[in-house]
Amino acid sequence: MVSLQTWTGGCLCGSCRFEFSSDNPSAGYCHCDMCKRATGGPFAVLVQASSKSLRWTSKQPRAYRSSPIATRGFCKDCGTPLFLKYDADELIRLTIGSLDRPQDVLPQGHYGVESRLKWIDCGRGLPEEETHEKF
Repeated sequence: MVSLQTWTGGCLCGSCRFEFSSDNPSAGYCHCDMCKRATGGPFAVLVQASSKSLRWTSKQPRAYRSSPIATRGFCKDCGTPLFLKYDADELIRLTIGSLDRPQDVLPQGHYGVESRLKWIDCGRGLPEEETHEKF
């Protein structure tokens, strides 16, 4: 039997806090233009969690429809980007920087590589995938 570990995290100001259970959460770099804009960075690193295991332990984040197929969440007080949730998916993707122990999760691949900035040099040798969602 696999022992699930509790992962915790939250926003910069501490208003929005969460926890979820997972034995070894999957994470990856996302280079798509939407993730770059949503995080304000050159890419996002997102950690997958089961929506059913995620629990907000303090304020819930504000959510907005970022595309026809997904919602993103952020702290309404400090603006920290917290998650991406596709409508037809039971997984939620949390920003790795919002975890209390981001160093314990290793990215396992790259997504949206057609939009990767030419000067990005991280995660060499990991599997790469182009964006499937086209609007």
